[in-house]
Amino acid sequence: MPVHSTLGVNFFTRPKRNNPNKLDIYLRITVNKKRSEMSIKRDVDVKDWDILRVKAKETSDQLITLNSYMDDVKAEVLNAHKELHAERKVITAKAIKLRYIGEDEERMTLLELVKYHNDNMGLSLKPGTMKNYYSTEKYIKAYLLDHYKSDDLFLVELNYRFITEFEHYIRTYKPKKKRKTCSINGTRKHLERLRKMVNLAVRMEWLPKDPFVNYKLKLERKERCYLTQRELNRIEETHFQSKGYERVRDCFLFACYTGLSYVDLKALRKDQLIPASNGRLWIYTKREKTNESVRVPLLPQALELVKKYTKDKELEVSGKLMPLYSNQKVNKYLKEITTVCQIHKNVTFHVARHTFATTVTLSNGVPIETVSKLLGHTQLQTTQIYARVLQKKVGDDMDALMRKMEARNTKESFGS
Repeated sequence: MPVHSTLGVNFFTRPKRNNPNKLDIYLRITVNKKRSEMSIKRDVDVKDWDILRVKAKETSDQLITLNSYMDDVKAEVLNAHKELHAERKVITAKAIKLRYIGEDEERMTLLELVKYHNDNMGLSLKPGTMKNYYSTEKYIKAYLLDHYKSDDLFLVELNYRFITEFEHYIRTYKPKKKRKTCSINGTRKHLERLRKMVNLAVRMEWLPKDPFVNYKLKLERKERCYLTQRELNRIEETHFQSKGYERVRDCFLFACYTGLSYVDLKALRKDQLIPASNGRLWIYTKREKTNESVRVPLLPQALELVKKYTKDKELEVSGKLMPLYSNQKVNKYLKEITTVCQIHKNVTFHVARHTFATTVTLSNGVPIETVSKLLGHTQLQTTQIYARVLQKKVGDDMDALMRKMEARNTKESFGS
């Protein structure tokens, strides 16, 4: 409940420490005889200050502007008092001062929200996820400096226009390093992270309404790269003299037959292979990305690869299941492996997961609900992307067949 109070808002001056001929101007807020003071970041020559009127002598345009600024400051302080009264808050001199300078809880800034989110959610989110949030934070800071000429913004100033212009900024931002501008989907990820932080602010009642309400995130549908059965066979059957290439090939194939991501395979240990009642081995693990429990049966091809490295000395010491190199090294080797195998696709380690979803499971009649479980997806619609890929492939294959049939009919017509 608000407390009935007496309010005083007055200016006063103090001599500048380094220049006795100048005065610094301060504002004093008094509520029920208790004071709170602050500098208004302005000064004036001693000779230009009217002590009785507590204003500058209006002998120049500069001094007239100073008085106008002081009037604005006083009006804003009185408005801060009015806001607190309307919100039925306990009114103190300090509360009015904090509301005026935007440091009360209701006037939290955007970067304060980002810091609060990262400090608190960082305890529950994975390091890789937090790295992405820090990347979004860099974009926000750069945007504020470039667009608003400011290093921060009050949360209440966030609106639909801010979001759309921030989206455009990310899409057109040219990094100093030789990197491409952010893609539509990359931009979407940054906006998704901003939206999550804004939702947190709404739940904490730091923001009265969600500026994302009428905003629709843009998504560019891209075809998932995967290997066909023929390409998969080609990699399996190619012999590599280099031990390094052979290991990368084997780890990649293992992922093709289990659907594990790089980070999940990297963490996989031998004791996570559990025999079922029928004697078949299953992988019991959790997805690093979603913390979702995943159980995957070892297909014969994957089992053979496990057996191949059973007596590997490095793995015996580490307890890891497969000899997986760094992600950068693996992807570098994969480019050379696919070149040798004459596979003209941009194959990274993650393509193995796509291959498991399409070529290994869905193409062989495994129900999409089962595939979703094997991949550790939290939503079925994520898995349905692979189903659409297969439908397109069926359409392309039938188009190719149609062209062959039409060519044959044309040839027969000419022959007759």
